[in-house]
Amino acid sequence: MEYVFYFVITIGILVFVHEFGHFIAAKICKMRTDVFALGFGKRLFGWNKKTGFTFGNLPKDYDGEGTTDYRLSILPLGGYVKIAGMVDESFDTEFAGKEAQPYEFRSKPTIQKLFVISAGVLMNLILTIVIFWGIIYFKGDINVITTSVSHVEDYEFAKKAGLQNKDQILFINGAATKDWEGILLNLGLNASKEIEAVVLRKGQEVKLHFSGDLVSQYAAKGGLIYPLVHPLVNEVISNSPAEDGGLKKGDLILSIAGKDVEDSKEAIKIIESSKNKPVEFVLQRGKDSVRSSITPSSNGKIGVSLGHGPVEYKQYSLMGALGQSFIRIKETTVTTLTAIKEVITGKSDFKKSFGGPIQIAQFAKSAADSGGFAFFDFLALLSLSLAILNILPFPVLDGGHFVIILLEGIFRKEIPIKIKIAIQNVGFVLILILMAFIIYGDILKL
Repeated sequence: MEYVFYFVITIGILVFVHEFGHFIAAKICKMRTDVFALGFGKRLFGWNKKTGFTFGNLPKDYDGEGTTDYRLSILPLGGYVKIAGMVDESFDTEFAGKEAQPYEFRSKPTIQKLFVISAGVLMNLILTIVIFWGIIYFKGDINVITTSVSHVEDYEFAKKAGLQNKDQILFINGAATKDWEGILLNLGLNASKEIEAVVLRKGQEVKLHFSGDLVSQYAAKGGLIYPLVHPLVNEVISNSPAEDGGLKKGDLILSIAGKDVEDSKEAIKIIESSKNKPVEFVLQRGKDSVRSSITPSSNGKIGVSLGHGPVEYKQYSLMGALGQSFIRIKETTVTTLTAIKEVITGKSDFKKSFGGPIQIAQFAKSAADSGGFAFFDFLALLSLSLAILNILPFPVLDGGHFVIILLEGIFRKEIPIKIKIAIQNVGFVLILILMAFIIYGDILKL
């Protein structure tokens, strides 16, 4: 039920934002909107000015001319805005053969039609920009400066990929790695391919080969690999054993009592077992190595707040964060289009490259469990993907409508409604087949 909840919340937000774009654009262009629907198929419940709040289908004698029925429908895989005088997902052709009215889509100038049909994609793009902008401004960039892995025994992906503790990842499919963010990005980019990773292990270069399927499978379950980091001193409490021992904010703790430490939990465990006993710390302070003797208190504390490092912090101004959000959108768009191109050209497996409802639910829950920033980041990435896919020139999608409207504008002649309906039907069937393959691929990844 948790997966269902996060799927509904995620898709609900994205579909609402997308359809609201079409809706508000239609209102701006003075087009009549008959239905604003979240979901497809049977009407579950809804509200309009004439009948108020009602369950199920509208009464047979319902005359909603001039009002909008805001409804929730049974299939939560999309939504639509029914605009008078337009052939769309509702397949309504009641207006055919009648004289075009001023409030109808078909009577408006081409530029207004193109604006309305592309407004959904525009709203998804705006949502992406706003989320990325906010995350980058308030959180900044925090990047772990390491390319070595740790705690392999706790990560199924790491074990199956053949990694060992303290392996330093040098290359992934020929691309050099410089930091932890680069490693995760390269793994994601190659998730639909066979992967060759070159690692440095005890002074020797070793080649590892594993399927990109592993990346998709374990990323969805919330864990790939853990970076080799050390406890980082975030704060030192005044008049504490740590201050007396010379610890300073920003110190990296490399070892305690002669034992290498790779995370805060391990450091705390050693400290708590050494109550009232002097313990030698080996620290990295900038480029220098420093030794210090510290005696934990009787309750096994030394008076520090620990994080992990080494890390690089970057903070941005309001406009600097906006610029970074556009850079991230550009990089994600290039990555998405490249993945689509590789599927079309047969270089990547379709089932491995696309995720459906099941995978979206898995990623949404995993992101939500990681905190608000992670969930909104996932939401922004999904919103951008929705915008990119929707603008593709495919029947039923906004891009398909855009092409038809553009052709009608160029030739100054409307394509017959029967042909539009046929195009919509073919596109709808193809989309259903596509979704079936994607869901089948999701099931295989479970």
